Amino acid sequence: MTSLSARADSLLALHHRSTPVVLPTVWDAWSAQAAVSAGFEALTVGSHPVANSVGAGDGEDMSLEDALAGIARVARAVDVPVSADVESGYDTAAGELVERVLEAGAVGVNIEDTVHSKGRLRGAQEHADYIAGVRQAADAAGAHLVINGRTDVFKTDEQIPDRQAEAITRLNLLEGAGADSLYPVGLPDVATLKALLDAVSTPLNVTAHPVNGSIPEGLDLARLTELGVRRVSFGPLLQAALADHLDEITKAWR
Repeated sequence: MTSLSARADSLLALHHRSTPVVLPTVWDAWSAQAAVSAGFEALTVGSHPVANSVGAGDGEDMSLEDALAGIARVARAVDVPVSADVESGYDTAAGELVERVLEAGAVGVNIEDTVHSKGRLRGAQEHADYIAGVRQAADAAGAHLVINGRTDVFKTDEQIPDRQAEAITRLNLLEGAGADSLYPVGLPDVATLKALLDAVSTPLNVTAHPVNGSIPEGLDLARLTELGVRRVSFGPLLQAALADHLDEITKAWR
């Protein structure tokens, strides 16, 4: 197996090329191996599909131990870089979180600003401070853990007068805190995506459905590349797309 440090460096390099790195969101050893066999160069482990696979709900309904067990199964099954969705950190101190994620074999993390245990959005600086702590702990561990700093500003129920302005503030703070990529989920339209791309210099992540295209507006990989997006992930939508086809491929047997 390639060393953690080498895999981390490989994952980081994939964010800085002319086309976006597409990270299919997997949940177990089978889905991970299938994605690698299909030609993907790196993976991300999604909290939502992992939770589904163990009968738990999204939003830190499963324990950190269950999440790490799922991450470790994926990391052991493949020899490509693996990033892991660790929600808002499961109320775990940054140093401990980094140590346990690296022990599980992941070389990247996705960390959001929705604190599920408290039912609230972290403050902009509060979230940046947590990301900074993750960056410092990872640097001390000797591997460049690739941090995908996520904000839920566009999907939260909290009252935010100007969501685009707030998102830009948060993304800029995450850049300063050491995030390697930025993930504003729930983008409403392409105009907003363009505004965010103009406001940051760090690679931007968008969500895409593997059949229907990106969120927002169903853009394909070529258009996302043209706009300057540098990372694409599927969230729970790969698992959902496979489920959508189950009826079709099994109908002759019912």
